[in-house]
Amino acid sequence: MPTTDWLIDRVRRAVLSGENVDSAISVEVRRANERALGDAVAAEFHENDVAHHVTGFGVIQPFLDDPTVEEIWVNDDRAVFIARGGRNERVALDLTPDDIRTLVERMLRRTGRRIDVSQPFVDASLPDGSRLHVVIPPITRDHWSLNIRKFSTTVRTLDDLARRGTVDVTARRIVEDAMRLGHTVLVSGATQAGKTTLVCALLAELGDSERIVTVEETFEIATRHPDVVGMQCRGPSLEGVGEVTLRRLVKEALRMRPTRLVVGEVRGDEALDLLVALNSGVPGLCTIHANSSGDAVRKLVTLCQLAGGVSEHFVASTIVATVDVVVHCRMDPDGTRRIVEIAQPISVSGSGDVQMEPVWELT
Repeated sequence: MPTTDWLIDRVRRAVLSGENVDSAISVEVRRANERALGDAVAAEFHENDVAHHVTGFGVIQPFLDDPTVEEIWVNDDRAVFIARGGRNERVALDLTPDDIRTLVERMLRRTGRRIDVSQPFVDASLPDGSRLHVVIPPITRDHWSLNIRKFSTTVRTLDDLARRGTVDVTARRIVEDAMRLGHTVLVSGATQAGKTTLVCALLAELGDSERIVTVEETFEIATRHPDVVGMQCRGPSLEGVGEVTLRRLVKEALRMRPTRLVVGEVRGDEALDLLVALNSGVPGLCTIHANSSGDAVRKLVTLCQLAGGVSEHFVASTIVATVDVVVHCRMDPDGTRRIVEIAQPISVSGSGDVQMEPVWELT
């Protein structure tokens, strides 16, 4: 009786011998189904399922193709989940631990990144722009764990966000003016609050004369702007050399004549280099994990101090001089993402805290 593995092996051998992949799938699926005729327990094979295994990412490929799925995560071979509309649901998939390892290896094959005992974490971008994150034992208890974060291809502009109820009319006018006037915008919010989607929509507001340079841990920001260069970090080689950090990328970006510097997420000591860049006259657009606009600024102060050699008052006063607007996003319990708060740093108190002035708040 033909099995899925037997069929996939035949298709791959046909392709290696020079046959067109679509033709090979069609021929072998027809042959397998003919051989299975009369067997009461034999499964019927379908071309799409075989194609997912041969050219795609196996049983999770349908979820990658589904535009309503926002994220996919695998805790082990029996615990697979997806998120739709901000809500989680468990799905039944036929996976084994070996399937998960093979899936990860296939995903990493074209990225130049690796995962092993010496490097048990990895972040990578998939061909469709989704972000892959994998953790393996002994960091996890027993099983390989992977997350695939998809990014919306249907939301590209502020018009799109307005139709979804993400941005209020007044908030939209404020952020449009900030981009048009060359202000630095810091987008804050929790995980999945819509920060990256908002950044992409704001970049769509820029004119063709702008030159955009983006720096990220892994590629997530997508824009159709005609003049854009994207850079991502790189881990060390097997010999422990060749690492390219986000801090290094921020410095390199300044040599590329940007009129707008975009940092996918500020999370470490690169925050200081970012402030130095902003203080040189290059407007920025950045995201940061925080619970409010005030928390975002306080976190930025802390991250800058991680670099060492700078006082809290210096960092706070530089933030006031360089960050024009903080836009805070939130995901509601029903899965709706919204801009809920816009504020601006205005001064530094005697105790060294950045004072924020509310500009707009969702009521």
